[in-house]
Amino acid sequence: MPAKRGTVRRSVALPGRLVAEAKKVAPKDLRDNLNRLVVVSLEEYVKHRKTASFEEAMAAMAADPAIRKASADIQSEFGTTELDGLKDD
Repeated sequence: MPAKRGTVRRSVALPGRLVAEAKKVAPKDLRDNLNRLVVVSLEEYVKHRKTASFEEAMAAMAADPAIRKASADIQSEFGTTELDGLKDD
């Protein structure tokens, strides 16, 4: 069971070409520290996947007929408040 905190040591086999390419495009301070480069890369990957997952969920909601109807109903109910004369900010 992986620890949620602390350091987890794992041995991985990375293709040499991938390591060389990663080092080439990495920020200067990460080029000579493969462990840190892998950590930063995994952090960026996790952030990217979370963002992509959220966007996929939002797209699915936007395509859901029930959600579209509920949204239209809410817009219809509150649409008249747009005519209140107040600034849109």
